[in-house]
Amino acid sequence: MISNEILLVLSLVVIYSMVLLMFALFREHGLYTWTVIATITANIEVMILVHAFGMDMTLGNVLFASTFLVTDILSEVYGKQEARRAVWLGIATSCIFIVISQSWLLYHPAAADGVFPHFKALFVNTPRLMAVSVAVYVVSQMFDVWLYHAWWDFSTRRAGDRRKFLWLRNNGSTLVSQIINTVLYNLGAFAGVYSAKTLLSIIISGYVIFIVTSLADTPFVYLARTIAERRGIHHEMKDRPFYRRLER
Repeated sequence: MISNEILLVLSLVVIYSMVLLMFALFREHGLYTWTVIATITANIEVMILVHAFGMDMTLGNVLFASTFLVTDILSEVYGKQEARRAVWLGIATSCIFIVISQSWLLYHPAAADGVFPHFKALFVNTPRLMAVSVAVYVVSQMFDVWLYHAWWDFSTRRAGDRRKFLWLRNNGSTLVSQIINTVLYNLGAFAGVYSAKTLLSIIISGYVIFIVTSLADTPFVYLARTIAERRGIHHEMKDRPFYRRLER
């Protein structure tokens, strides 16, 4: 049997590679699609508690982290407006999923049904988790996009070159915004569900994972920028008014 630790490492590599593949195949539309996929699946996966690396942690951390990778790639290649569009798309996806998933629970299962009780147990906590997720997603993602460009302006003034210090704006924005995301989400979603000791362990372990995932996504942002430059996407973006404002 494969250990949880190996599974987590493999999931990080596979999920980040999928983000890059979606960008390579479908450009910004692939990243928007990934935002929808990650938003729905992460909010289901987060209900599973596992033990790995000596800590209790919820799943979904890597998928949540991949949404920050998406906004960083969009910020780097397309600009702030496109990154914010991905955030609003994630918000809309969450709200729609809440409505649809809760409507399933209104049905009366047939006598021969053996799935509905398990299905109900899975989604009965969805409104709280998704409501917290939406609120925290807005705060942390919008802050991440803002801070990414704040770091970009700072590094540009220091270096005189907008291409340099990609690692700084990528990690400097994500590591800070993930603190907000981890603390607010876990308090809102699991306060009263787990003991204070377990909740603190989940928050600490969650942020430790986000540190790893944030550092690990840096090569993928560089690869995405390389793909964009080789395909002339940066050149195309210079014709858009909002991107010209960004370049000033």
